[in-house]
Amino acid sequence: MIAFTAAEIAEITSGRLDADPGITPLSVVTDSREATPGSLYVAKPGEHADGHDFLDAAFAAGAVLALVERPAAGPDGTVYPSIVVPDAVLAMGALAAEAVRRIRHARGEAGSTLTVMGITGSAGKTTTKDLLAGILATQGNTVAPQGSYNGEVGVPLTVFRADTDTRYLVIEMGATGIGHIRYLAEMVKPDIGVVLAVGTAHAGEFGGVENIALAKGEMVEGLTAQGTAIINLDDDRVAAMRSRTQANVLGFSAEGRSDAQVQALNADTNTGGGPEFDLQLPDGAPPRHVSSKLIGAHHVGNLLAAAAAAWAAGVPGDHIAESLGSQAAASRWRMERTERHDGVTIINDAYNANPESMRAALRTLADLGRGRRTWAVLGAMLELGDDSIREHTAVGTQVVRLNISRLLVVGREARALYVSAVQEGSWGDECLFAETVDEAYDVLAAELQPGDLVLFKSSNSVGLRHLGDRIALPPAHTPADERSTLL
Repeated sequence: MIAFTAAEIAEITSGRLDADPGITPLSVVTDSREATPGSLYVAKPGEHADGHDFLDAAFAAGAVLALVERPAAGPDGTVYPSIVVPDAVLAMGALAAEAVRRIRHARGEAGSTLTVMGITGSAGKTTTKDLLAGILATQGNTVAPQGSYNGEVGVPLTVFRADTDTRYLVIEMGATGIGHIRYLAEMVKPDIGVVLAVGTAHAGEFGGVENIALAKGEMVEGLTAQGTAIINLDDDRVAAMRSRTQANVLGFSAEGRSDAQVQALNADTNTGGGPEFDLQLPDGAPPRHVSSKLIGAHHVGNLLAAAAAAWAAGVPGDHIAESLGSQAAASRWRMERTERHDGVTIINDAYNANPESMRAALRTLADLGRGRRTWAVLGAMLELGDDSIREHTAVGTQVVRLNISRLLVVGREARALYVSAVQEGSWGDECLFAETVDEAYDVLAAELQPGDLVLFKSSNSVGLRHLGDRIALPPAHTPADERSTLL
């Protein structure tokens, strides 16, 4: 972390200093449980809790300074060392922006550079981030988000992990409204910006897909003329963003677009469901073969995006292809495959869901499941607004047409998916509905057979990712000290 004194933090955030001006935090946390000796604790208001209620715990764990929105006092009335600001989250953003500026300046003085790379899109952000970070880590000190830290809190927390030794800073950027990505881009000022896709995730919050396109395009609008915009030419809404940037444009395509500088030739999947293709880069060299350890043909676009961004950052083509072929999924619950002792295979892709990713996951299930009994355990796709019933209905129809053996729909919010599958001709034991995750667990525990292939897919808050974990490691075969975390 870049060192800031309390006095500097107060100046950067326009806050009131109620602390020794020389205090210099060693880390930044927003969760009191993550505080360690030397931490700056950001007491941000949350959806379910107020960070100010955990100041005692943060300082007991070693925090030396707090960023607060109201004066902070302990049980005995003693004022905790703090900086009072109008908005703790915006203050974090201001501090992160200054951290990036100082790292650039320090590296420039040392004769080197910091390359900041931003990634956005309706699906594939985390996988692409992991792939890109894996490539870049072979070339220099790389900092990338943990999990899916991609919002107004997660991006600053990622920045605070960087220092003057950082060569590459990879930032994942999510949004639930217009202006969100613009705010994040202004914070970190990416040199390379990647736009993967414009889908229907969060359509209800955005007010429609066209507004999603406006928001995602803020990434390339935030690039300078010296920057590079990496865009998916297979998505018409993303391809149209070429007119919205002054940066150099590097297009990628998995579908043979002739104007794409980065392409996947001869794309296919192997017997394990991993994408294989010949990677064409704009370096004049013959295509390099890539055989990925990821699961699903839909990952070809993510692999290409990572390759294009790495090439724009100056990584040699041979290193890019070699790294892409060696990397498996790095973040949990993204097409995460587990082979159970009894021959049941679990694919847990329930970190998030939208119509595009749901369709891709089901196609992968059908491809991998040839000759096996397949299960689709599906929950709701949230935040679709007025399109929710229509999109869930379409998924139910797709399950039947793909000849998935068994469908288990979990939760009332996904009821339309179950109804549509029944109407399409799936009934009896082929199509089941469970009100709760626990009911779904009972069904699976009783009915799974050796050799079954089971996909779990839903939006994050539905909780099917945890159901997938429970099924992947049944309690009867789990060490006693692990059962409490799995159940």
